[in-house]
Amino acid sequence: MTTTQLADADWQRLKEAASAAMTQAYAPYSGYSVGAAALTSDGRVVSGCNIENAAYGVVLCAECTMVGELHMGGGGKLRAFYCVNGDEDIIMPCGRCRQLLFEHSADDFEIMTPHGVRDMDYLLPDAFGPRNLGK
Repeated sequence: MTTTQLADADWQRLKEAASAAMTQAYAPYSGYSVGAAALTSDGRVVSGCNIENAAYGVVLCAECTMVGELHMGGGGKLRAFYCVNGDEDIIMPCGRCRQLLFEHSADDFEIMTPHGVRDMDYLLPDAFGPRNLGK
């Protein structure tokens, strides 16, 4: 666990961006809207919402659409992350999305959890990534 280095105002900004993204979710099957937002290493905020599909296996999690926005906006690394449900409660990413966040995170990545701010080792211990592939 790490002590937060991000200002409270930055966390509030991310919460607001995640909540705004959540209102754009397409969740007609589950009724469970999700919004995600992240601060990039260069100070941009990227966000995404979940997009469901009648073929449940091709659902896009909010983190997936957020990473798409990251790359459409010029790429970079994620510095801090916040995710909310339709009640604006803080929620944790699924396993697939934890891997996705790891792939695109900066070394000082932080995530807001229901238990406070944590680091990547908390989110995905002993993660597998590009370094394991010799890149």
